[in-house]
Amino acid sequence: MRRGLRSAIGIASAGALIALAGCTTDPSVEPAEGDGGAQEEAPAEEWFDQEVYDKQFKQREVEPEGPDDKPYLQMINPEMKDTSEFKSEGGKKMCFANASISNPWRQTGWITMNEQLKELKKNGVITEMETRDAQDNDDTQIADIDYFIAEGNCDGFIISPNSTAAITPAVERACKTDKPVIVFDRGVETDCAVTFIHPIGGFAWGIDTAQFLIDNLKEGDKVVALRILPGVDVLEQRWAAADKLFSEAGIEVVDYFAEGDPAEIKKVVSDELAKGDVQGIWMDAGDGAVSAIEAFEDAGKDYPVMTGEDELSFLRKWKETDMTALAPVYTNFQWRTPLLAAEKIFQGEEVPSEWVLPQSPITAEDLDEYLERNEGMPDGHYAKFGGEDLPGFPEVWQERVIP
Repeated sequence: MRRGLRSAIGIASAGALIALAGCTTDPSVEPAEGDGGAQEEAPAEEWFDQEVYDKQFKQREVEPEGPDDKPYLQMINPEMKDTSEFKSEGGKKMCFANASISNPWRQTGWITMNEQLKELKKNGVITEMETRDAQDNDDTQIADIDYFIAEGNCDGFIISPNSTAAITPAVERACKTDKPVIVFDRGVETDCAVTFIHPIGGFAWGIDTAQFLIDNLKEGDKVVALRILPGVDVLEQRWAAADKLFSEAGIEVVDYFAEGDPAEIKKVVSDELAKGDVQGIWMDAGDGAVSAIEAFEDAGKDYPVMTGEDELSFLRKWKETDMTALAPVYTNFQWRTPLLAAEKIFQGEEVPSEWVLPQSPITAEDLDEYLERNEGMPDGHYAKFGGEDLPGFPEVWQERVIP
């Protein structure tokens, strides 16, 4: 576990834009000595990119283009790309190199993706998808992508990278096959893919969440930041934006990698509460959010101001406790979009070179609506999964049928 303390360095508005060090994605992540082999992350400022920060800050307010009832086909400020070179007849086989299905967010998306695949098979464009699961391992995913390339039986590639820098060369090799490559969820350091599909991004998440905490806390208050993985662009950017804004606002922050493990999260928060009061909890992903809340209950402390995620376990605990909270969203319905993009590409239709999907937090005003819409879904389900119009709804998600 890596721990770092950010002390207050002055007050400024959350919207103030201060240029920090340029963005880098160093692939080396070394274990921290004497700390159980946990990983040391790059300093937040090394992942800060002022231009991207500014862009995502503005995109949060943009009305997306596309059908209101199909958010997975909406797009923000798209620059369309000609795909006529890939137009061809007949059923197509997609090869999907997935980072993992090791957490509830990815499991929810994986279920939705497979339900979308069933529908596309009926249309005869995408008739098959071979998938390899890297189980959160860079080397495994690199081997998976190279296997698909060597197999030579893929009409196109879908890649959800495990990490940013390490997977880039393998993505570039896939691009050299002259078959369409679609990257989604996490990014890589190349633009060779036909389209890169993602919600607005990590900086937008960091801005929304940090601003919420700042608005509900005061200078000198303490926030515990719970993080899951180092070296993943969208996660590092969430923290880089939040760290910047907390520092500007005079909020004291201590951050930990707890890997989404509920027991570790509870231990971290309990240890911090034993040292003194904690007024806020910030998370770069909502896994284990309920454990953080339970640590306050066990210690007999007032509930914190908190940001979690749109996982139902957190939303239900939020409703039960009536705490001051926000559920940021890294829109799970993005798992549908790569297959729909592939269908468009093989039909020669334009797609955005960077397909930016909407990303709107669930607020206290929205909470009851999303709880009602997801009534009967398990705690590990994500409220904005966007699969309500697929034939398997709701049973497939209720039963957590993992393909």
